[in-house]
Amino acid sequence: MLKTELKVGEIVQLSPTDVANKAFAGCLMVVEQPKVWGAMGYVTALGDNPETPGGRAYYRAKWEEMEQTNGTAKWT
Repeated sequence: MLKTELKVGEIVQLSPTDVANKAFAGCLMVVEQPKVWGAMGYVTALGDNPETPGGRAYYRAKWEEMEQTNGTAKWT
């Protein structure tokens, strides 16, 4: 990823190959805190059943682990 300015609420996609924690491979992450080394953010988790909303799984992504989406997912 090019080191451009990230904004709170921006969506990035975590690399399926370069992400350190493979549980987050390919996930879309909402940026909560842009950092000089990358960003802190979260992905939305599924609920336990159709009536239960999911929670958030938080992640700290380095620049090389993510791509800006510009409204389109980079990996599908």
